[in-house]
Amino acid sequence: MAGRNYIADALLGVAVGDALGVPVEFIPRKGLLNEPVTGMRAFGTHRQPMGTWSDDSALTFCLAEMLSKGYDLQDLAKRFVMWKEDAYWSAHGEVFDIGIATSAAIYSLGKGIAPTLAGGGDENSNGNGSLMRILPLLFYIRKMPIAERFRIISDVSSLTHRHIRSVISCFIYLDMARQLLEGKDKWTAYENMSGEVNAFLLNNPICSQQEIDKFHRFLGNPVGDYEIKPVYEYEEEEISSSGYVLSTLEASFWCLMKTDSYHDAVLKAVNLGSDTDTTAAVTGGLAGLLYGSQNIPAEWLEVLVRKADIEDLAARLALKLDN
Repeated sequence: MAGRNYIADALLGVAVGDALGVPVEFIPRKGLLNEPVTGMRAFGTHRQPMGTWSDDSALTFCLAEMLSKGYDLQDLAKRFVMWKEDAYWSAHGEVFDIGIATSAAIYSLGKGIAPTLAGGGDENSNGNGSLMRILPLLFYIRKMPIAERFRIISDVSSLTHRHIRSVISCFIYLDMARQLLEGKDKWTAYENMSGEVNAFLLNNPICSQQEIDKFHRFLGNPVGDYEIKPVYEYEEEEISSSGYVLSTLEASFWCLMKTDSYHDAVLKAVNLGSDTDTTAAVTGGLAGLLYGSQNIPAEWLEVLVRKADIEDLAARLALKLDN
């Protein structure tokens, strides 16, 4: 990773996307048609100053902090609890946005439940709360064999979301990110990811075929009467931007593949409406890796809350992982 701090690209990419989405979170797509988001806004849904990021970035930074000290799930659990209870790694010293499943899981962590058992494991526990924070893990696992990558992704996801659907969503996301980190263009990265993830899932007894079929838009497997085509060939009305993990994953890939710049990718994500901050944060992480933080609009970076702290965290994590 010489010559470019990809970790800073990823962390800033997540945070800027998140901050763009915070003011319009929960506004439906139709509500943004006449007044689309074109840049940073202040106040709005959560009454926060311009450039404020939410739980998506805060928990991402908690993971990066853990990794900067050494991989330790108990340490990560502690940091999650510190965030929820004491506003550790928050934008302004308060927690103003937290998902129900994530809140319940962190409560369990605080009570001493094992990190890999804290997250909900039932089918209804498939919000996007682990996907939104998983990106820093890429830099720790990037050179590991695929089975080891999957195991660690599963463990880190499980602090808040341990159902296999959430785990596979994180796995697909990080494998796409890994391809981009290796310098692949987005089309090659997508093709490589699809082939490698598909082969791994089909040749390892990790989950049922029914679960694998949920990812047909990424893996291209024939499923009943579904048309077999990649996620980026779908129309906007076929892309959901809800808080469901699979919807967020699909929306983020769709936004990345349909655009040619960081600016356009994250704004497309925000203007899909609904879970705007998370869709844009997840999209922004990939777009940051693809285009580099130097291509994030300067006027967005200038107002990003705690930008210097984020850059310092990225530098510390890079130093740890490059040694």
